[in-house]
Amino acid sequence: MIKKLAFIGILFLPILGFSQTEKKDLGKLQWWEDDKFGLFLHWGLYSATAGDWKGHKTSRGEQFMMVERIPVKEYATIADTFNPVRFDADKWVLMAKKAGMKYIVVTSKHHDGFAMYNSPSSDYNIVKKTPFKRDPMTELSNACHKYGIKFGFYYSLG
Repeated sequence: MIKKLAFIGILFLPILGFSQTEKKDLGKLQWWEDDKFGLFLHWGLYSATAGDWKGHKTSRGEQFMMVERIPVKEYATIADTFNPVRFDADKWVLMAKKAGMKYIVVTSKHHDGFAMYNSPSSDYNIVKKTPFKRDPMTELSNACHKYGIKFGFYYSLG
């Protein structure tokens, strides 16, 4: 039994070396360690449904299109009425700053494939497919720069 455990341990030992983060890469995260407190926003077409699809509660919020197996063509109709007219980048950023947050990260494109910016590679985006016709990612970026908040994008290839 001891020989088997030793063999298994030796067999998996090389994996430990590959799973470690190299020290040179840790420095890239130092700002995050120092800043500690920030805002990560999931915002997209899925927000418009408020967790409800055709009268029933959906699960997994921002991933409900896949979880509920909604065809892309049908899901994309949400864009026809997605119009966040009360969006105000300055207010969002100032609220985060007032709360003591040091950075904001926002979903520029989530797994549903809808871009929350004016994408040159696809018309499936907030500027070209919604009545909103504005680029909130540019507005947020500008507001973060203006008020001294770090800003980043979450971008899904899915």
